[in-house]
Order: sequence, then structure tokens, then C-alpha cells
Amino acid sequence: MNVTKAVVTAASRKQRALPLQRLVDSDGEEKSVLSIIVAEALRAGIQEICVVVCPDDQEVYAEAAGKYGAGLTFVEQTEPRGYGHAVHCAEEFCADEPFLHLVGDHLHVSDTDISCAQRLVQVAESQSCSVSAVQPTRENLLPYYGVVGGKRVAGIPDLYQVEMVIEKPTPTEAEQWLIVPGLRAAHYLCFFGMHVLTPMVMEILGERSTAALSDAQITLSEALNALAQRERYLAYESQGQRYDVGVKYGAFLAQMALALNGADGEDVLARMLQLLALRESRGTRGGA
Repeated sequence: MNVTKAVVTAASRKQRALPLQRLVDSDGEEKSVLSIIVAEALRAGIQEICVVVCPDDQEVYAEAAGKYGAGLTFVEQTEPRGYGHAVHCAEEFCADEPFLHLVGDHLHVSDTDISCAQRLVQVAESQSCSVSAVQPTRENLLPYYGVVGGKRVAGIPDLYQVEMVIEKPTPTEAEQWLIVPGLRAAHYLCFFGMHVLTPMVMEILGERSTAALSDAQITLSEALNALAQRERYLAYESQGQRYDVGVKYGAFLAQMALALNGADGEDVLARMLQLLALRESRGTRGGA
């Protein structure tokens, strides 16, 4: 399997401005979230990138992508029918080929010299099947993620055979269906915000889009659960950190991670320590 295409979803009506936010990247340059995501895909060997946007957002997104804007393909999600439907809007672009999928409100910082997306693509190509990046996550964060259940693949560290996918399960549902042997207690494999998916996913999403009522929401998690029943589907435990810029303090935490992981990391850390020392000093004087 050779993965050369990527689909970035950025069509949520409530979160359409998130990929346009600007942060200072690890190289010290100010960039939009979208351009940082596009660069992640390109480092993974992707050659063609499609961005799914709301109607009339193409121009502002192309501008936000900076030097990458002219090389992007834009597709509009004309109806707000959910995350899975947004992915399916790129079906013609994907043209029955596997694709890397990234979400427009998540940034990733790798713990190694290989980027998170690059490593995921390597795993998918070596295994010749769909692979979703996951990360062990505390039970109290289940309301924010899709979660997979399954079992470890024998002899391959950090790889799991997916048997079930549930979107934002309750703790009871997770305990009943999604416990993975070997994980810490009260931890589950939650989606990391990136996937490599085979054409079968587009087929399943197409079936659901056709069968559903016109205003029904099409979810990606339901399609991935169906995928697990039709063909081999794996989850890879990513060695990195995800940052959802759409949650409270999410953009701030993403900025800190990018800064500390970059060329100015030592300087940023020194300044943070100075701020903490000043805060501690003020607290001590106040108590006195």
C-alpha cells in the first residue's frame, strides 16, 4: 500500500475558525494551525492534500495555508451532516486510493525525530490496511474521543487489532466493550486525531449517507466500527502528544508544546521558570 493523498476536515460550522488561528511553530515562525497540519502531512510523504471546508471558506483557508495554499484541493461540505459525511465529501479526490486523514483542530508533537503522521503512514504501508493512531487516555476524558476496543497484535509492540469502535462512550459502555488487556486500569485507547484509511471506509460512508435521512448525522466512528467487521483494521499507539485547539486552553497548551519542542525551547523554558518563581515569590509575601 502506498499512501500519497491526505484529507483534512475543517468543515465544522462551530469550529470553522480553529484552523485559522496562528501559533508560533517549533521553527520560530508564526503560522496558521492549518499550515502546520499541512506541513505534517507533507513530512509524511503525502503528495496531494484535500481540505474539506464550509461553503465559501475556500479563499480564506487558501490564504491561511500560506505557501501551501495554491497546491491544496478544496471541497465544500454543502450540508452539515457530520464528521463522517465531511470525510466522504472527499471521495472523488481520493479516487479509490488509501489516504491519510487529519482533523483541522488537532496538532501533534512527536516524542521522536519521526513525525506522528510519518510514523503512522509507515505502519499502515507495512501492514497494508487501515490504521488509526490512538493513545491510552484516562476514563474521565472519554466524552471527548472515539474509543477502540480490541487486543494486542502478537509480536508487534504498540499495535492492536481493532474489534469495536464507539464514539464518546459512557464509562459503563467502555468497561463493558472497550477494555484492552495490558492497559492501565481506567485507561482506554482513544483516537489521536489521525488515521490512514482504505477505500473501504469511503464505501461504508457512502452507504450510510445514502441510507440515512437527509438531516441525519454521519459519524466516522460508526463507519470505522463497520470497517472492523469487514476487513483487517489496526490501531497504533502513537509516541507523541495531541493538542485539541478547540478545547479550553487547548491552543495555549499546543503553543507551549511547539515552543518547548523547537529551537527556542530552552529559552522558553527559562522564561516559564522565571514566571513560576515570581508567582511563588508573590504567594510567599502574600502569606506573610
